[in-house]
Amino acid sequence: MEFLVLTKVGGVLGPFATVLGVVMDWLFNLTKTFGIQNIGLCIILFTLVTKLLMFPLTLKQQKSSKLMNVMQPELSVIKEKYKGKTDQESMRKQNVEMQAVYEKYGTSMTGGCVQLVIQMPILFALYQVIYHIPAYVQSVKVLYENVVNSIYSLGGDHVAQLTQFAADHKVSMARIGDLNTSNGMVDFLYQLNPTQWKLLQDLFPTIQNTIATNGAQIENMNTFFGVNLASTPYSMLFPVGGGFHFSLAILIPIFAGVSQWFSAKLMTVNQPQKTGDEGGAMAQSMKSMNTVMPLMSVFFCFTFASGIGIYWISSSVFQVIQQVLVNRHLNRIDMDEMIKMNVEKANKKRAKKGLPPQRVSQNAVANLKNLQSSNEKQEEEIRIKTEKTKEQIKDSNEYYKDENLNPNSIAAKARMVKKYNDKHSK
Repeated sequence: MEFLVLTKVGGVLGPFATVLGVVMDWLFNLTKTFGIQNIGLCIILFTLVTKLLMFPLTLKQQKSSKLMNVMQPELSVIKEKYKGKTDQESMRKQNVEMQAVYEKYGTSMTGGCVQLVIQMPILFALYQVIYHIPAYVQSVKVLYENVVNSIYSLGGDHVAQLTQFAADHKVSMARIGDLNTSNGMVDFLYQLNPTQWKLLQDLFPTIQNTIATNGAQIENMNTFFGVNLASTPYSMLFPVGGGFHFSLAILIPIFAGVSQWFSAKLMTVNQPQKTGDEGGAMAQSMKSMNTVMPLMSVFFCFTFASGIGIYWISSSVFQVIQQVLVNRHLNRIDMDEMIKMNVEKANKKRAKKGLPPQRVSQNAVANLKNLQSSNEKQEEEIRIKTEKTKEQIKDSNEYYKDENLNPNSIAAKARMVKKYNDKHSK
């Protein structure tokens, strides 16, 4: 589990998160010009924009999956040919033959993974921004800083006061940084629900008006259809003090699970369909994943801040719409034309390396039949040799067999030696 603090992530994710934060800040200011300051709406628009930005990568990944459907029969034949052969030479030949198939279609063994590798930092950065909105959206952060600066102006040991406040009023410290820093203080304030904001006024009565004014704006921004986006659905359904309190927040994990399940079903339409034992195992694995992942979505959206749940649902809904459009587009694609374009693109790269061009595969079925024919020929040769060996053994047994003698007796063995000598002396 990642350690969640407001401080911006560094390393690889830092630049992605910063750029995405700028995008979200721009969206927040855009809605503000229409008199709407709502983080929930901003999250939905933000999700839509990021989906559109990543659409080219998604389309390319889906094309790779569809191409795998065409290639899979040939790859399966090669795997079947070397099934059970684990020696180094057989493994080398299998890799060479499989690589030849990938080159024939103008792709590579890692072709479908490249897009995922590119998308992963963006996806992690997305969650970072959603989880720490005040860290990346300056238009939101300024309201928290108004309260932080007022608390600093009072002097005193505010760290001890806020730590005790958190213990008394069940404020989670898991996502809070150093309370001695401004960012740590904003972390703390971002965890507060409307009731806790009112209690904070009692803790610092001399700045009650500042807390009340900024707290009201923050509550308004964080409220989406009656749900506080900084709180978890679980804490709203089962508030401190016990008992069950109905809240629309219960719909967040439910919608998250349903949308995730539907999205996963659509995603499998263009996935490679494998046959045999491997195909059965893969199908069972995919079925399990399509069940487990929605259930995990339900669990996480119960325990994560509701803002994450809104993002999760928005992402799945947009994914469903996008996948429907992508599937329709892919169904209209001429596979021979796509393969030709792939090979031409691959040949340009081969030319730069000084390698000869790869011929375009015009007919995948014909290539598959050639592979199958080669395998069938080898299997037929093995069958003929086996039958011939069996026939030789049978003839030999008939020649040396003597029903009047015990086959284990010395006389039977002596007769076999005599027959052998008579046969090979002719």
